[in-house]
Amino acid sequence: MNFLKSSLYGSVVFAALANAAFAADTIKVGVLHSLSGTMAISETTLKDTMLMLIDQQNARGGLLGKQIEAVVVDPASDWPLFAEKTRELLTVQDVDVIFGSWTSVSRKSALPVLEELNGLMFYPVQYEGEESSKNVFYTGAAPNQQAIPATDYFLEELGVEKFALLGTDYVYPRTTNNILESYLKSKGIPQEDIFVNYTPFGHSDWSKIVADVVALGADGKKVGVISTINGDANIGFYKELAAAGISADDIPVVAFSVGEEELSGLDTSNLVGHLAAWNYFQSADVEANATWVKEWKARMGEERVTNDPMEAHYIGFNMWVNAVEQAGSSDVDAVRSAMYGQEYPNLTGGTAVMLPNHHLAKPVLIGEIQADGQFDIISQTEEVPGDAWTDFLPDSAVLMSDWKDLGCGMYNTETKTCVQIQSNY
Repeated sequence: MNFLKSSLYGSVVFAALANAAFAADTIKVGVLHSLSGTMAISETTLKDTMLMLIDQQNARGGLLGKQIEAVVVDPASDWPLFAEKTRELLTVQDVDVIFGSWTSVSRKSALPVLEELNGLMFYPVQYEGEESSKNVFYTGAAPNQQAIPATDYFLEELGVEKFALLGTDYVYPRTTNNILESYLKSKGIPQEDIFVNYTPFGHSDWSKIVADVVALGADGKKVGVISTINGDANIGFYKELAAAGISADDIPVVAFSVGEEELSGLDTSNLVGHLAAWNYFQSADVEANATWVKEWKARMGEERVTNDPMEAHYIGFNMWVNAVEQAGSSDVDAVRSAMYGQEYPNLTGGTAVMLPNHHLAKPVLIGEIQADGQFDIISQTEEVPGDAWTDFLPDSAVLMSDWKDLGCGMYNTETKTCVQIQSNY
């Protein structure tokens, strides 16, 4: 019996030592995306993307002579849980970097923990700007790389005269729409021609809101919808549009949170002609993208699609790999310094560049929904540098972010001082 106990004890100790040795031999990457709840429709694909990118890098020999280990957690579309899971990744799992979040409220939940523990997160989704942290690299679009160009398209190409700004009720839609209201007024659109409405996550009854949008055009002026609706609420919104017999010719919609993944669950036959603004579409006719899409479908199945936040993770992960190799370490401070100026080919034919404000230079694409759930790219710009602080809110217009030379995310260009505390954190 004593021999048996001794053997069992020895086995447990050996297993613990083996696990510790394995952990020391790997570089850990935290994956912080909702796999359940209202945002799972969008975020599960980003978890799958990260696992694919990590497997591909490991097949190339790993990083710094080590294999990369993915540590996946599920914050379950529960915003306070993002903070808890971030702390778990950094303190219990001891990850070297985190790739994650979708909504701005989830990012802002994680942010104080990242700053307290000096963690590093790559955030892959378009957002409202008005933030700059040394602990986050924002690889999605800032408003000047999505919302403003999309509004210009409505004004200049479609002749839209009245605007319905429809959003989910949280920080990204509210801040983005504040920026757009200011921008539209600067373009001569009066307040009475701007209709703003917010709905909760998971909202399903869209009949009255769609009716209000239709009524906006009762005077014969051209109406357009700018949508910051997030998650599975989009399904009900587009179904109600179709049920009301509204086509893109009648009232065009440009969405900032609807891509190929969201459309894959819809009957898109009645949505043809509506628009989305992103920095990438699966339909981009570029050799690198054809290879990426082929590899994705070979791994996940022919029915699985790619989308913009996936490309943001693709760019961010590969830049991080290159920064780690350049620094010779996965240490957060060393990697951060090595990230500035990193370049990596994007999947639309250009080159992404990481700027000192922790944002990328990215092209802006407008896509038109097709019957097969893909987008016909009808407009594409050169790379546009991401701006952390908008020019269209007075308090922000005087701010700039430069973590490389100034070491400041809120530098006041008038007073030449760095604001240390950000009120929106």
